[in-house]
Amino acid sequence: MRAILVKAEPAPSFVVKEQDGLDPDSPQVWEGSANASTPRTRENGNVDQAFGQCAAVIEGFYTTPVQIHNPMETHGNTVSWTGEGITAWSSTQGISSVRDGLAGALKMDQSKVRVITDFMGGGFGAKFGAGVEGVLAARLSKEAGAPVRLMLTRFDQALAVGNRPSSFQKIKMGALADGTLHAFEMENYGTAGIGAGGDAGGGGGGANIPAPYLYKVDNARVTQRSVAVNAGSARAFRAPGNPPASFGMESAMDDLAVKLGMDPLDFRLKNDPSPIRRKELRLGADKIGWKQKYRPPGTCPGIVKTGLGCAGAAWPAGGGSPFTQGEAQINPDGSIELRLGVQDIGTGTKTVIAVVAAEILGLTPEQITVRVGDTQYPAGPGSGGSTTCASVSPTVNDVCNQALDQLQKLSGMADARGQNWFDACKKLGISPLTVHGRWQKGLSSSHACGVQFAEVAVDTETGLVTVQKVVAVHDCGLIIDQLTLASQINGGVIMGMGYALYEERVMDDLSGVMLNPNFETYKLPGIADVPDIEVVLVNMPERGVIGIGEPSTVPTAGAIANAVANAIGVRVPSLPITPAKVLAALGKVPPSIKS
Repeated sequence: MRAILVKAEPAPSFVVKEQDGLDPDSPQVWEGSANASTPRTRENGNVDQAFGQCAAVIEGFYTTPVQIHNPMETHGNTVSWTGEGITAWSSTQGISSVRDGLAGALKMDQSKVRVITDFMGGGFGAKFGAGVEGVLAARLSKEAGAPVRLMLTRFDQALAVGNRPSSFQKIKMGALADGTLHAFEMENYGTAGIGAGGDAGGGGGGANIPAPYLYKVDNARVTQRSVAVNAGSARAFRAPGNPPASFGMESAMDDLAVKLGMDPLDFRLKNDPSPIRRKELRLGADKIGWKQKYRPPGTCPGIVKTGLGCAGAAWPAGGGSPFTQGEAQINPDGSIELRLGVQDIGTGTKTVIAVVAAEILGLTPEQITVRVGDTQYPAGPGSGGSTTCASVSPTVNDVCNQALDQLQKLSGMADARGQNWFDACKKLGISPLTVHGRWQKGLSSSHACGVQFAEVAVDTETGLVTVQKVVAVHDCGLIIDQLTLASQINGGVIMGMGYALYEERVMDDLSGVMLNPNFETYKLPGIADVPDIEVVLVNMPERGVIGIGEPSTVPTAGAIANAVANAIGVRVPSLPITPAKVLAALGKVPPSIKS
């Protein structure tokens, strides 16, 4: 795995249209069921007339399964309820939201509840509130008069703490003879379990996806609904709604490009309204060797066929929380401690804080002590929506600039940075200097674009798909730390591979019980499955800090699916793309065999 940094021209005006939600999971037999929400339809232009004007029209049915978060560490807490209040050591993405949840459920003052998260083993969007398990642990601790540790079993984790809803996307799309997208129609439905009603954007209650995704279509009609079933409900899951939307739309884009006789890359460049993403498409095509390697679908010779595919992503990443606060304590010996009520969920937040502080103070990151993960520190944001980096970076900038100004005034030194730092600190006497700061507008922004290219090999005798290489091209504004940034993108690609090739909830239709709630039968990518991942970073410092956690996983499945279709010359329209589905698409096994 390697990262390449690319300079970018100043960003053009970046306009993101409001994205409408859609629904996902349930076969067509459920349409019209009493369990289904009222269909929601949104239309612009004259769709029926527009289809008659198209030179090429395709219709496809693209489906994605329910996906389970499956972090290495399950949901849980260790809670101690004493006469002074509650202390909870929680596996959470939001220490403040857990504190507020416990206080509300137990009718206690927030000042009596302390939540600590030193480290946690993954959440991917599902670990924000206290949950039933957190409240139960607190009540048990009160009854027992002792700390109680309650961690969910893997079975309970799969059942009760959320999922990414499935999607069943019936797409009809047409283009004019010059390749301009002209008409789009989509019916999409799915299940978010017992929370299937409502419009939660795929995050908490509904099974919604944005459509048409990424591309401008003047005539579009989208109908969506959610189907309630007696199973676990949805929760936010790394870029809610966007991975299934990217998979469906990008699959349809390739299918339409083939019917038009156009190169899929040229088709995207013509129809993508984002100048940033068009630049990224060109960069990614160069890195993957598109001009040299791309062949018409199904024309690769031999039993093991190779193919190329690409897909795009958009995400309203970052923006930053205006409520984020922080403080610095500067000691007379020159040591400095930064404290923020945010959590590091494994994304490198503590590293980002140290890097920003070190640059401002003229020190090295190793000289900065960072304390996070405690609600006794100044208030910070939850780690979701790719907002964390964009929240803490401007806050640390404000704290450290204030600290530097005050230190220079107290010490009488015009410049206390770098080599002068320790001499200036000695003049503090015996009392540390404590400085408070908060998020500052203008140092971060939102909305990120990305594209990914995949190269795969498909064994047409066994149906096995092997991802050989992924090129991931992403913009994220001002790059704070290249290593942790590339790590986030690598993780997003690997998670997207799981969605594309391996992951699927298998549920007993009568009982609603998940039949594969473990890492043995719910397949996830292993080390041997990880391909060569080339990360290309488009540095755009004039845009400020923007998060990358979510957009990095969005286009992976679409790129892999298109690469498989390019290799074998036939579409596998259903995720995950298992060997049995590949063989069925090739006519080598009965289509009733699904996995």
